[in-house]
Amino acid sequence: MKAFHITRVYADADGESHFEDIAIPLTDKGKIGFLSETQQGGTIIFRKVTGQYDYDFHNAPARQYIILLDGEIELEVSSDEKRKFTAGHVLLVEDTTGRGHRTRNVTLAERSSIFITL
Repeated sequence: MKAFHITRVYADADGESHFEDIAIPLTDKGKIGFLSETQQGGTIIFRKVTGQYDYDFHNAPARQYIILLDGEIELEVSSDEKRKFTAGHVLLVEDTTGRGHRTRNVTLAERSSIFITL
C-alpha cells in the first residue's frame, strides 16, 4: 500500500512534546496518481525566515501542517530528541499546549515554508 509520510509533533497529557511518524494511506486513482482522503483545512500562510532563525521552545499557535519548501531545520521536542527536516518534508504540528518545541535553521540561508491551519 502506498502512503504519504509526515512527522507529527504533539503534546502528551503531561505537556511533554514528542515526535510521531505517520503514514497517510493513498489510493490508486489511475492516471491522476495516488490520492489521500480529503482533509479539511483552514487558512494558508506563506512564510520566509532569515538564516539566523532560532526560536526557543514555543507552542504551535494552531493545529497546522507545515510544508518545508527549502532549507533545513532542526526541531527539538521536550524529551531532548532532535530531528532534521529538509525541503519537501511535511510536519503536522499539534503541540498547542505544554512545553512546545524548538526550531532552528541548520544553514544560514533564508528559508521558506507554507502553513495550513486545521
